[in-house]
Amino acid sequence: MVKYTSLKRKEETFGWKLISPTLILIGFLILYPVLYNIYLSFFKVSLNFGEKNTFVGIQNYLNVLSDLSFWKSFGTTVAFTLITVMGSILLGLGVALLMNKKFPGRSIVRGLLLFPYVTPLIAIVFSWKYVFLPIDGPLVQFLSIFGFNSGTDMINDPNNAFIVVSIFNIWRNFPFVYLMILSRLQSISDDYYEAAELDGASSWQKFLNITLPELYFVIGSIALLRGIWNFYKFDEVYLMSKFANTLPIYIYEKAFSGLPQQGVAASIATILFVVMFSLIGFYVKKVLKW
Repeated sequence: MVKYTSLKRKEETFGWKLISPTLILIGFLILYPVLYNIYLSFFKVSLNFGEKNTFVGIQNYLNVLSDLSFWKSFGTTVAFTLITVMGSILLGLGVALLMNKKFPGRSIVRGLLLFPYVTPLIAIVFSWKYVFLPIDGPLVQFLSIFGFNSGTDMINDPNNAFIVVSIFNIWRNFPFVYLMILSRLQSISDDYYEAAELDGASSWQKFLNITLPELYFVIGSIALLRGIWNFYKFDEVYLMSKFANTLPIYIYEKAFSGLPQQGVAASIATILFVVMFSLIGFYVKKVLKW
């Protein structure tokens, strides 16, 4: 027994030695940017070569927390995250339920549904921008039939940009949700549904009492992942419209536009990191119950 324990310990030690270089590299790639960002948040960063950064303590944080533009962007980002996550889950769930039924050409339709997710982002952004052109865009011209002002700029108008970007994000990312839910639907045993039918359960009752409970974990995991990704989403939002006024765009403008304030931008990023880390911990513990 002692010999077996000693051999097992040696194998574990050898295993840790094998993976330690990878763990160190990953830890460096993750921890260094985070720690350096926190470090910069306490300085007024100088972009002049040879000029040192000026230590300002928590002044950057005080400036951010007293900035109404920050809170407006924060509220917009929260709304964007909630709308897009719920929208993509509802759309993905509906499509997955349809694709779980047998019909002619189902495999072709399943493949076509992945088009928004697998197409290069820049290509579909240009397509969407063409659709929303204020003068001769197909969508605006169609809406003008019903009295909609054909000259309205849906993308570069801050009042409309948020709506357009939210719709685009839902359309772009629902295939991911659909795939995850469909894979879980196909693993649910038919015996559950057959037993429910013998008890006289309706389709709605089977959905509520069998399908939804079986999908609880996968939907919860999707909501967590998409919530994190969409809260920090920059590329889709910025390419579609920089007037959507989400926090990642706000951070970018603070760091690189006009008179760059990289220390302030770093403090905003640090605040977001703390907020998201706390929310993720609460969600995982209370909702997913991991």
